[in-house]
Amino acid sequence: MVYAEGAICRRLTRGSVPSDGRVRVTGLPRSLDPGSLRARVLRAPGVRVTGARVEVEAEPLGTGTPDELRREVERLRDECAAAQGRRDRQVSLIEEVRALRPVPPTRRREDPHRRTPVDAWLKLADFVDERLTGLHTRLVELEEALRNVEHEFTVATDRLARASTDAPSAHVRTTVCAVLTFDGTGDVEVELAYGVPGTVWVPAYRLIHRQGDGSGRLLLRASVAQRTGEDWTGVRIGLATADLRRGTDLPRLRSLRIGRSQPAHTPSGWREPPAGLADLFAGYDVAGPRPVTTAAPVAVAGAGPVPPPPPPPAPAPPPAPQGYGGPPAAFPVPGSADGASPEVFGGGTPDFAQPVQARPGRGPHPGARAFAAPVAMAPAAPGRAAPPPASAPAPAAGPPRPSGAELDYASLVLCGPDEQGGRRGRLFPGSPFDPVAAEYRRRAEAVAALPLPGHAVRPRESAGSFDHRFDATARADIPSDGTWHTVTVAEIPVGLRTEYLCVPSVEQTVYATLVLSNATDQALLAGPVEVTVDDDFLLTAALPTLAPGGVRRVGLGPAEGIRVTRRTNLHESTSGMRNNTTVLDHRVHVELANRLARPVTVEVHERVPVTSDPDVRIEERADWTAPGEGAGPEHHAPGTRVWRLDLPAGGTAALDGGYEIRIPAGKALTGGNRRS
Repeated sequence: MVYAEGAICRRLTRGSVPSDGRVRVTGLPRSLDPGSLRARVLRAPGVRVTGARVEVEAEPLGTGTPDELRREVERLRDECAAAQGRRDRQVSLIEEVRALRPVPPTRRREDPHRRTPVDAWLKLADFVDERLTGLHTRLVELEEALRNVEHEFTVATDRLARASTDAPSAHVRTTVCAVLTFDGTGDVEVELAYGVPGTVWVPAYRLIHRQGDGSGRLLLRASVAQRTGEDWTGVRIGLATADLRRGTDLPRLRSLRIGRSQPAHTPSGWREPPAGLADLFAGYDVAGPRPVTTAAPVAVAGAGPVPPPPPPPAPAPPPAPQGYGGPPAAFPVPGSADGASPEVFGGGTPDFAQPVQARPGRGPHPGARAFAAPVAMAPAAPGRAAPPPASAPAPAAGPPRPSGAELDYASLVLCGPDEQGGRRGRLFPGSPFDPVAAEYRRRAEAVAALPLPGHAVRPRESAGSFDHRFDATARADIPSDGTWHTVTVAEIPVGLRTEYLCVPSVEQTVYATLVLSNATDQALLAGPVEVTVDDDFLLTAALPTLAPGGVRRVGLGPAEGIRVTRRTNLHESTSGMRNNTTVLDHRVHVELANRLARPVTVEVHERVPVTSDPDVRIEERADWTAPGEGAGPEHHAPGTRVWRLDLPAGGTAALDGGYEIRIPAGKALTGGNRRS
């Protein structure tokens, strides 16, 4: 199910549950959201899933693993650099030959004048000209070779960028698997569901229409792009306009009480640890510590450099003698929650003005500030002990008040038996930051920046406040290459009729339009539509959003077979007992001619003035009509008048209309244009 951004993938797996009830399902994409993994048993009444978690493993690939695209890009990069070097050397050689010219020796004052050796000068000029001709011919060949290599390098680089991210692109394969725990054994069929980023889609249409028919076929298609890290081959795809990341938490309704105001009671969310929690790990402690294994960090393609392992802890410094010259003791940093500060070895004062470094994987210390104030460190007087560090403030009375992160139960992690300091067997917020997974997600989410096809509109923009879902009738193949792929979703019957529209007061041209009516219970989103009339492609237009039961026009361009001509006449006069009212009589004459071989319906739009002054009157004299409140598929401006008539094949028609504007003398504009 592809949403406006992101998707929910469902996989079916069949197999037999072993006696220990643990099953590993491999082949999941690296960019999946670990918190979205869901599993359920479909056809096994006595078996159910009791646990599901995500595990990431990395293993080296074999030496014979094909990596042709990457090696081709590296080879062409070297060839491009070599061709550029050859071209530059040829240019420098041309400059050297071009600089050859005869230089006469310096003449002293007592020396007589010498005759110029013209033959030698001409021979040198012929040599330079012949040499430059050959060098420029070679330069043209080198530049042509350089252009060819650069073109091949650009094509190879583009192919590598568009290659599917499903296959590994380095010598290390990162695999993601789901570890499922079952209650029961036997043959089962399990459905896995997980969310992935890096998928977008926009709707597109193809309209098939035959002249004279009152209906047509509208093929709903979708342009889908995904870079999730797995190729979708032969999948059933659904499309939705909903926002996958939109919060669905229910609002908290507070009660209203009548009477004396009382402070609202907010639950703390804190619970006492279970009794006997320390005895839970007694057997683990008796077994002894786990053997220490040192493994080199594994590099994953596209994830950037892997940070080196942390250095071993430095040995504790020897105790400083009382007095001067020894290394100062560690002083608490102001603002620190636990009163700890980085230890200083080797003498000297610590530089507290430097930024506090973040701890690997856990961010900066909760109580540390970006820049700690320098602490004045006075040496201890001889014979006197150093003053004890300031004690931490006493905790507030009552139960602890956990923060918002600690109340986010979905992100709490149960600490294992290797944790120390009272953390074993307790829930704490957050999980270690995985830079590799973050890089995969960043590369996947880059699909949202793809340029849209012509006339395409994002589903969230065209759907409005409603969400719609479309299910494809056939299976589709969409590789993980981050480019648009067209998928045919369904065929929607629509009502069609051809109408011709003209506004001769603006432009004396008749335009052909298709009036679409959606009689289904499914909305049609805005997007490009390819119009095919009588099996001939006509044009690609923009289809507006069409709600169930809605009617919209789609323009097809000028109709050359229908001609329109408009003529106007203005007569100004006065009326009234004292001729104090100016009468502006406007007359409009419109002629239509149908040169097509079929009858047509033409809609002619005119516009009369609209006034808000009760003294200025406008009297219409025509058989046109005003469009109703909901008449027609479009919005009409105030004062719009419409003529609708049917023209037979080869027929003509004449339309006459007009209106009078009566302006009292006190309302006339002196020196102005009263006729417009």
